Amino acid sequence: MVSLDNQTKEEQLSLKLFVVLSRSLESVKKQVVKDIKSYGLNLTEFGVMEYLYHKGEQPIQIIGKKVLLASSSITYVVDKLEEKQFIERIACPKDRRVIYGRLTEKGSNLMDEIFPKHEQAMATIFSSLTNEEKEQAIVLLKKIGLFADSI
Repeated sequence: MVSLDNQTKEEQLSLKLFVVLSRSLESVKKQVVKDIKSYGLNLTEFGVMEYLYHKGEQPIQIIGKKVLLASSSITYVVDKLEEKQFIERIACPKDRRVIYGRLTEKGSNLMDEIFPKHEQAMATIFSSLTNEEKEQAIVLLKKIGLFADSI
């Protein structure tokens, strides 16, 4: 049985962890957004382009799920990227209901140019941690996320 003092301490630590994690995420996100905006993109546009850059041609519905966008939002983002000529839609020859997204040559060239800079920006943001601390953080944050998803 957990004593009231221990339970209170556990609750206080959990609340403090939430606040610290939230503030940390906000600070990191602010720097990431600043980096991505310097390339003329917003966070969701970059997320879609980065996914296609690393995974190749993908169904638009899958892209939306992978970058955590609602189906209505992914359509809007793809429209904007298509207007900028960074991606194109391709009809699936086997199933007309499925539309693929693919980086254009212009989109690929942009990602070839900016992705190494983005990687360096991420390295700078997390440079206060050692590689071992980064690995520990990854394990712990995954554990928190997976547990939160399961409850």
